[in-house]
Amino acid sequence: MPGRSPQGAERTAAARSGPENRSAPEETPRRAPGPAGTAPTAAAPAPAEAPGPGPGQAPGTGPRTGPRTEPAPRRTTPIRRATRRVRRTAAVLAVLATGAVILAALNSGTRHGHLDPRSADPAGSRAVAELLKDRGVTTRVVTTAREAAAATGPRTTLLVTDPDRLGATQRSVIRSAIDLSGGRTVLLAPGDHSLSELSPGVRTDGDAPDDVLAPRCDLPAATSAGRAGTGGDLRYTTALPGATACYPSSGRPTLLVLPTGTTGGDTVLLGSGTVLLNESLAEEGNASLALQLLGSRPDLVWYMPSLADSDPSAGSGDEDKSLFELVPAGWSWALFQLFLAAVLAALWRARRLGPLVTERLPVAVRASETTEGRARLYRKAGARDRASAVLRAATRERLAALVGVPPAQAHEPAALVPAVSARLTGEPRDVTALLFGTTPSDDAALVALADHLDALEREVRTS
Repeated sequence: MPGRSPQGAERTAAARSGPENRSAPEETPRRAPGPAGTAPTAAAPAPAEAPGPGPGQAPGTGPRTGPRTEPAPRRTTPIRRATRRVRRTAAVLAVLATGAVILAALNSGTRHGHLDPRSADPAGSRAVAELLKDRGVTTRVVTTAREAAAATGPRTTLLVTDPDRLGATQRSVIRSAIDLSGGRTVLLAPGDHSLSELSPGVRTDGDAPDDVLAPRCDLPAATSAGRAGTGGDLRYTTALPGATACYPSSGRPTLLVLPTGTTGGDTVLLGSGTVLLNESLAEEGNASLALQLLGSRPDLVWYMPSLADSDPSAGSGDEDKSLFELVPAGWSWALFQLFLAAVLAALWRARRLGPLVTERLPVAVRASETTEGRARLYRKAGARDRASAVLRAATRERLAALVGVPPAQAHEPAALVPAVSARLTGEPRDVTALLFGTTPSDDAALVALADHLDALEREVRTS
């Protein structure tokens, strides 16, 4: 109605509408009292909805206005997942390798090899060394012939574990020790290679087929020990006077005791080292025979020839061993554990693999950017020959398609040049030099070549 203010019209409409027509209680704007001398001003209407602080929002902070944007889910690329798998697998293998090295280092003090008095392996001889120690016999391990000869004397027993491995110089040193020491020398399974110098007059007579043999001699050590495992390896024959032959196999002894030139000294040839091994020491009379042969003197010098004392021309039998036989027992178990762990890790990771999923690249690289990047690389490397060859090859392929030359003959001058020249209508030009010419001398010549190729292709297209 004329003359009525907008505020009055709103109050009239609100009065006419009953309570049933109102969807929610409404408040009329109130006028806040202003300072003295000023007209009252209308207070700003309260917001229709004032949500409280959300979870994790500090009280007193105002509500967010506008549409709420959720953070985009973080996308993991296949390369990143593969890198993580490689790192985890490498970490597992590094831990296993470290553990294997630590175990090998901890066990290195008790694993020294075949016939070693420090080794508790089945092929070691620690058991007999401990029994000799209980009987008051001290054992000293040496690895060179000079150390062995210097340690011998009337009160010592010299044990040579591998006589055939010695070189000529080492055999001469040991032979001098046998003649001058006055003690006992025990040679384990010496062959003809070493018998000629260490014990002249004795030679081998084949292998003993039986492992356990009876003494059949009057040697006190053999008669008290009884049956022992002296067979299975070499047996001997000799015509030397004063030799005592024991444990015969087919009439040939596997144990010989020979007197030496010095009073009280003797040399024992034992055809097999089985009686000294940890795994067979408790069988038959092996322990008794070993203790009596090695414990007749208070000091025992255990000579294990090193590589420096080896004769390069003498075979030590390693050529007949396989790769797995040359690997120490401790390392074999460590390698097996590493292999098993690698198989389990591969199975564990394979279960997590599923079908290949195509994912969108996080960044789309335009073809023009790729072309510009490659061009910069060519320019930085000064590869005008490569750039010109690429330009000419691409132009030849497009021209061949335009003039009807087969793709297989697109790079043959005899087939392409006449067909392109027939389509040219302008001034004559050297098409052969343009399409099959030499490398441009500088960058300006390369740019000019690109322009000439474009012009040639446009003329062929429009002809």
